Amino acid sequence: MINKAPSGTPERGARPQKKFFHKRKFCRFCTDRELKIEYKEPQTLREFITEKGKIMPRRITGNCAKHQREITVAIKRARTIALLPFESAEG
Repeated sequence: MINKAPSGTPERGARPQKKFFHKRKFCRFCTDRELKIEYKEPQTLREFITEKGKIMPRRITGNCAKHQREITVAIKRARTIALLPFESAEG
């Protein structure tokens, strides 16, 4: 709520509230049923890993819980058979 002076103008130092619009994130695997999550495709899995090699969280990628779990398992399997690195080489 904005503090107003008796004349109807905002008080000094008071700021109006900004309205933020967040673009709705959606799960690309739910929208396109043709896409499959496989540990054998490291190109697809690299989109869900940071530069340091960490798995990106759901809130950033926009995946649903079911597909995020599948991605996590696929990344871990790909790391085990050396298709993806456990960490970056720059470390």
